[in-house]
Amino acid sequence: MSLTCYIIDDEPLALDVLESHIKTYGKLEIAGTFQNAVKAFRSIQDEPVDLLFLDIQMPQLTGLEMLRSLHDPPLIILTTAHREYAVEGFELDVVDYLLKPISFERFLKAMDKIAQLQSKDQNSPLMSSGDNSTIIVSSDQKKVRVKTGNILYVESQRNKVKIVTESRTVEAVQTLADMEKKLRPEGFIRIHRSFLVPLELIESWSATELEVNGESLPIGRTYKKEVLQLLD
Repeated sequence: MSLTCYIIDDEPLALDVLESHIKTYGKLEIAGTFQNAVKAFRSIQDEPVDLLFLDIQMPQLTGLEMLRSLHDPPLIILTTAHREYAVEGFELDVVDYLLKPISFERFLKAMDKIAQLQSKDQNSPLMSSGDNSTIIVSSDQKKVRVKTGNILYVESQRNKVKIVTESRTVEAVQTLADMEKKLRPEGFIRIHRSFLVPLELIESWSATELEVNGESLPIGRTYKKEVLQLLD
């Protein structure tokens, strides 16, 4: 499991505790920390991540209000000092609910839930078919063969990826990081936290976006330098 995450909490001590747990755990990448939910909301629009550690009680915009405002939310772990929000949180389909102060043992249980979501079908990992031009993924409880030469782009969507080809779209239970490991040798590059594209199919580009098969895709700030160097 290799996921990116944001920590959103208006309490500096709570941020420090989660940062420490995540660094000790070693299998998550902290893409940013926020004490303001509005700023975090804007960052999610520009640079989506796989997982949010989201405090419930915050000024201006509460965690639950923020969650309801997200069109396609990532995996969510709620954090709070108040038990009474648990039911409402789970009604919003969150992965877990951590009560402060958050112990490392309880944090690990939440990580185990994330791991189970990422590998709920143990028999369907991303695999090579023996031919480097083909991958096999699990989609809707069946295995699907996808020719890498037909892939226009791959988009991360919560706990799965959307593989868009010339003729169809395949949704697979897989992280974008794992897809990148398989597809980078095939000439794919990461242009954004949510997108992988084949370098040879990029038709035009600017500093903020590029075009593949007539569709505009964003270039994330983190990837801008590498992407533009490869293209120029």
